[in-house]
Amino acid sequence: MELIRMQNVKKQYKTGVTAIYDLSLSIQKGEFVFVIGSTGCGKSTLIKMLYREEKPTSGKILIGGLNVGKLKNSKVYKLRRKIGVVFQDFKLLNRSTVYENVAFALEIFGLPKEEIHTKVLKVLDLVGLKHKSKNYPNELSGGEQQRVAIARSIVNGPKLLICDEPTGNLDENTSMEIMDVLDQINKMGTTVIMVTHDIEIVKRMKKRVILLDSGRILKDYEEGTYTHEGIKDF
Repeated sequence: MELIRMQNVKKQYKTGVTAIYDLSLSIQKGEFVFVIGSTGCGKSTLIKMLYREEKPTSGKILIGGLNVGKLKNSKVYKLRRKIGVVFQDFKLLNRSTVYENVAFALEIFGLPKEEIHTKVLKVLDLVGLKHKSKNYPNELSGGEQQRVAIARSIVNGPKLLICDEPTGNLDENTSMEIMDVLDQINKMGTTVIMVTHDIEIVKRMKKRVILLDSGRILKDYEEGTYTHEGIKDF
């Protein structure tokens, strides 16, 4: 079943710069999709429109049947309850423990403490950090901090997980550990969309790959068909 449909989407900023041109795209529930391309090709704009940090200038973006571009600002929270977002720089609360960082994502919805406790420990176990629930971010490695960020982003059971360069600050081995976690989350039913510059990860994972160039889809590779041959480095 289709989770995301983008129809003839254009994004032009007030500066006059057009980041996305007439882009149409369909993503099915449960897919794992990489979005790649050179700097300035429109990757960040594309995913920002998905979690409604940016609005399309024209065209339509549907997520689970919800018209994201038409959402009033006061209703954006309804969309974000269904979406998890993982960033390159973790965005953790440094004065809060691992447990508190993840619990915060549920506390804002006013859930009972018992339910929060159960859900937080479950996702920390999933990302392999249950034993560090009382540690603070500065006591963790970069890879562990990213695992906390992932746990926080999925603790509410989102249907869609958007990852913006989640391995950008990590070494090769740690990056692959993070990818194993994301792959496991995907296999549990969550749709994953990941922006990356790391072509080695893309090649190893053998997922669907969307190559952007100057705001347009240059190539849409089906799962397992991506080849880096003849494509410039990003």
